[in-house]
Amino acid sequence: MNLGGRETETGENPPLYYRAHVFCCTNKRPPGHERGCCTDKGSERLRNYMKRRAKELGLEDVRINAAGCLDRCELGPSVVIYPEGVWYSPKTEADCEEILTIHIRDGGRVERLLLRPDQKPAV
Repeated sequence: MNLGGRETETGENPPLYYRAHVFCCTNKRPPGHERGCCTDKGSERLRNYMKRRAKELGLEDVRINAAGCLDRCELGPSVVIYPEGVWYSPKTEADCEEILTIHIRDGGRVERLLLRPDQKPAV
């Protein structure tokens, strides 16, 4: 199997370093930008909350990171969780709590917060 120029002997991907990797957009656009920005929608505060709560919940195999622009600012704050590639738009700490417990801890999905691939902002 080719892994960016690296072949594995077994043809398998190497084991995941983190069971889940959560990227929270903390991009900052100029004031009044037509697309808005996740930072102005509270993404840094929410990322900090998720980081703290993940530790409190004992989710040691999970990484919560800041990310640059995830290109979904109109729908933000934007969060994407890998390896699944599931997108969310949490607006409150309670939303983040649901993502951490239902998705990360329990393996489910928080349907009401999901961002779909073809989703557009409400007009």
